[in-house]
Amino acid sequence: MTRAALHLLKGVGYLISTASVVLLAIVSWSSASQSPLLVACLLGGAAASIVGMFCRWLTYEIEKRQENK
Repeated sequence: MTRAALHLLKGVGYLISTASVVLLAIVSWSSASQSPLLVACLLGGAAASIVGMFCRWLTYEIEKRQENK
């Protein structure tokens, strides 16, 4: 497998993980919406997970560009 294909696979993996976080948040919303604290935890947790995946993906992008220089 080429480097470009591996890089694309990592990106697709992060997109799938982000979609799964959103889907799980949607399923949890009906229970969490009954308490402001649970809403904050649900939204904060989903956002933190997505931001974390974005940061990991961004490091791969930076490494790829540094290797190409």
